[in-house]
Amino acid sequence: MKKIVFTDLDGTFLNHHDYSYEESLSSLSRLIKSDIPIIFTTSKTRSEVEELHKQLGINEPFIVENGATIFIPKGYKNKDFSFLESFDEKYYYCKIGEDYTLILEFYNKYKDEFTLTGFSSMSIEQIQELTFLSYEKAKLASKRDFTEPFILKDENQTESLKQKALAYGLTLTKGGRFYHLIGAKQDKGKAVKKAIEIFEKLFNEKFFSIALGDGENDLPMLEVVDLPIAIKNHKGLFVETKNKEILKSTYQGAKGFKEMITKCLENY
Repeated sequence: MKKIVFTDLDGTFLNHHDYSYEESLSSLSRLIKSDIPIIFTTSKTRSEVEELHKQLGINEPFIVENGATIFIPKGYKNKDFSFLESFDEKYYYCKIGEDYTLILEFYNKYKDEFTLTGFSSMSIEQIQELTFLSYEKAKLASKRDFTEPFILKDENQTESLKQKALAYGLTLTKGGRFYHLIGAKQDKGKAVKKAIEIFEKLFNEKFFSIALGDGENDLPMLEVVDLPIAIKNHKGLFVETKNKEILKSTYQGAKGFKEMITKCLENY
């Protein structure tokens, strides 16, 4: 059966603290050589993923901003994805989330009441300080299309804020560093499910799906694949899941990614 891999970036393919992907490179190379699609499934923006793809020398599909949109390069594996909408000359896309205008409307309405500090309120230097990204990378992170990462001063207000968001057709999810204000109909799981459906329709065969992640926002993705893998997070813990079949890495970040991809390719 054909395989397809979905992976979170921060804390999984990339290290949490220094964003290094050195340990992941050999496994990435094996996946590409084996003709296995590797789909970055992240809270990062399209600009950030494009830059990472450029650094890695790959041109794969990807899912951005916590399942908001699936982007598929035109001509990918010489298949015709034209049944999807055309985003621009480079991509077809499938949008699941909401427009950033609606997200900002809600954020601006409630930011004072709940003491929220989102990316739209921060300077590039402030984003840098919180993420430890370079100035250029922080700039790419600020280019939002669908979601708003933010800091919530009082975490006891999470549920109350979530109820307000749901009335707006929005919801909250938690990543490694920030809360994210996202469309209520989106999450990584829905996007992964849709991507698998697209691939199976086009290739006319079943895919064995694998997903790797370390954060709460990865749980929906880990719940919809054939082989879920929890990567040990930067606190040395695993996301809490009821799935007893989930595999767990020994190592954190990129080293954990390499460990588990090696295991998958040798045993599945």
